[in-house]
Amino acid sequence: MNEIKWGIIGCGDVTEVKSGPAFNKVPNSSLVAVMRRDAVKAADYAQRHGVPKWYSDASALINDPEVNAIYIATPPLQHEAYTIEALAAGKPVYVEKPMALNAAAAQRMVNAANNYGVKLSVAHYRREQPLFLKVKSLIDKHAIGDIRFVDLHMLQPQKSKVIAKTDYNWRMDPNIGGGGLFHDLAPHQLDLMLYFFGEMNSFNGIALNQSKQQAVDDLVTGRILFENGVVFNGTWCFSVAEGQQMDVCHIYGSKGKISFPMFGHQIKLTRNGIEEQFDFLPLAHVEQPMIEKVVAYFLDKSKNPCSGEEALKTMELLDGFTSNF
Repeated sequence: MNEIKWGIIGCGDVTEVKSGPAFNKVPNSSLVAVMRRDAVKAADYAQRHGVPKWYSDASALINDPEVNAIYIATPPLQHEAYTIEALAAGKPVYVEKPMALNAAAAQRMVNAANNYGVKLSVAHYRREQPLFLKVKSLIDKHAIGDIRFVDLHMLQPQKSKVIAKTDYNWRMDPNIGGGGLFHDLAPHQLDLMLYFFGEMNSFNGIALNQSKQQAVDDLVTGRILFENGVVFNGTWCFSVAEGQQMDVCHIYGSKGKISFPMFGHQIKLTRNGIEEQFDFLPLAHVEQPMIEKVVAYFLDKSKNPCSGEEALKTMELLDGFTSNF
């Protein structure tokens, strides 16, 4: 296989800019087919993005002989079934985050990839963005000494503007999205913590539906003890007052602090009372750096940028923080 010829299952609003166009901008990669259950919308997407084929049936796309890799961008409810069907057809899969509705479903996806011997990557794409690579570099170079603990806050009013626009807000249906905005946004943050700090020793959390405005929890707190002794504390609240928004992660070390947002473009490094700032330009397509790595992996030219096994750990954290044990 010399070129990855992608088929997208779920060519909805979230693929319009952040991922869809990138498949044609990455070397040795092209988007040849898209699928959406609404045939009119599938045809419209294909026409606007110059995609040769469109389908309203996922199985038809999976079994298209020209398609040799599948990108699954549906709501989480469908991730497991479509991933396993594609893997069974011998097509490597790049699946959106969260990987699935829960850790049990994610484990079945991992098992299928191993049983069929087909590649599986998960779209924890912030791993490959320049800002977060810089954070990892600062940590690895001990720019703030030995890491002590992490303090993360994601606070948003009920009408949050940080999520991608969709026709129907399926994120608020736990049977489709898993658990509200926490399940949609926290995977980015928790995966980065695992990427930065490695294996976990233990974790727990509390989840509450305080506003009672939706069928999902709107307040989640969680903590992790990593095997290297780093402690993580996170708070996610999606019912704060307007004007009280906060998106910040502080990493404290023995010699300073690193501060950055998950949905911003700036890092602040503080050492010896002196603050240094690193600014990053917004990416035209936020997933393009990750897609480049996935294409290289599918072509046997690089390692897996985020394996199913790695993403499964993030799903375990989501479950653990919201189980209320």
